[in-house]
Amino acid sequence: MEEAVFSSTGFRIRAAQPSAAATRVACWAEKTAASFFCTLFPADCRICGSPLLRFSRLPVCENCLDAPRPLSGTLCGICGEACDFPAALDLATVRCRLCQHAPPPFERAVAYGSYDGALRDLIHLLKFDQVRPVAPVLGRMLADSVAALEPALPPGTIAVVPVPLHARKQSQRGFNQADVIARAALKQLSRRERGLQPARFALCARALVRQRATGSQIGLTRHQRRQNLRGAFAVKDATLIANRDVLLVDDVYTTGATASECARVLRRAGAGRVWVATVARTLRVFNLSVVSGSISQEENQERKWTEINVPLGTA
Repeated sequence: MEEAVFSSTGFRIRAAQPSAAATRVACWAEKTAASFFCTLFPADCRICGSPLLRFSRLPVCENCLDAPRPLSGTLCGICGEACDFPAALDLATVRCRLCQHAPPPFERAVAYGSYDGALRDLIHLLKFDQVRPVAPVLGRMLADSVAALEPALPPGTIAVVPVPLHARKQSQRGFNQADVIARAALKQLSRRERGLQPARFALCARALVRQRATGSQIGLTRHQRRQNLRGAFAVKDATLIANRDVLLVDDVYTTGATASECARVLRRAGAGRVWVATVARTLRVFNLSVVSGSISQEENQERKWTEINVPLGTA
């Protein structure tokens, strides 16, 4: 079996993967040849540019891999937004101003880290450079978020639904990053000695489809993002999620427009409660010292979510 390794030019080369039947001499010779090749053609980290001193399927140095850190501080108990609030406030009931006035259609959203620095670069390597070996790294981070969310999840099997790409976009990219990260996360969870049982989650990758291609969300307000996504998603097979609690998975949570639209569609098709887990999220920091006051009509409209009180099956 062969696998991709990376050179300092950024091009992939092929290297034979040691077989189980290889002798110690052959393994030693291969390692020696690899070290010699790295000496002549050193690879560079695709994030910071520092030299990589060994063959690797993942062209990222250890420092950049260790750089992403879990979110800390006070986060909204619903959307996960960072909050600046009086110290006397009960952390267990923290709600950002927007979630207090207009709760989203999902129960709670969690993320591993902030969408910046090395974490953003790792996500971009997967999404835009097709460096598939990044997926297990991001999957480990997503698994940490899901494990932290576990106490809030109901008993029984949870349906895991990756946010889908449009068929044309997925064909161009070759894969759906949310799907490959979700699969990597579930593998991580199943391998942990004291972690969650594999049967705890059931991947339902075909439950939700993106039936309409949407333009870029970059630079759009939350309201414009909602309008851009309206009608983009549909449940392909309602039997996969009917009366089941759902964990919606994506790579990045920005304003919550995508997560909210997907949750709305899933619930309209008969799903129970919906939770959201992502690798990263953008943070804006809301001041909770004014949560008892009123927000402007424009701001309320910007965050107001569509009520889910329509008959099942109406898209």
